[in-house]
Amino acid sequence: MPLIFVYGTLKRGDVRSSALAEAQFVGAARTAPRYRLYDCGEYPALVNAPPGEGGVSIEGEVYEATPECVARLDDVEGVAEQLYERAPIALLPPFSGCTVEAYFYRRPIAGLRELGTRWERRG
Repeated sequence: MPLIFVYGTLKRGDVRSSALAEAQFVGAARTAPRYRLYDCGEYPALVNAPPGEGGVSIEGEVYEATPECVARLDDVEGVAEQLYERAPIALLPPFSGCTVEAYFYRRPIAGLRELGTRWERRG
């Protein structure tokens, strides 16, 4: 079954976590330090670090999801609207040898605040 890395509103206890109700939580995870995370207000934006610039290791969770669950997540994340795209992501051990996908932000990040290693919903 596909493995999905989530880092924002899909994490346990957050507003869209119910989209993963049928998925199996595998564990907490961190990406390789190749990415950047930005604040879109109600949700975060994960992007590849620009070439020549350093990235950071993003905190998140890995789930084992059915193909039906992944299709639902694609809808929730706006893949058809090109808000996000699902693509492979590099994780640190113990997931470094696994094929894992995540949702990457497709819109411009100019003007968005960088978050560092994790996103937390503001009260």
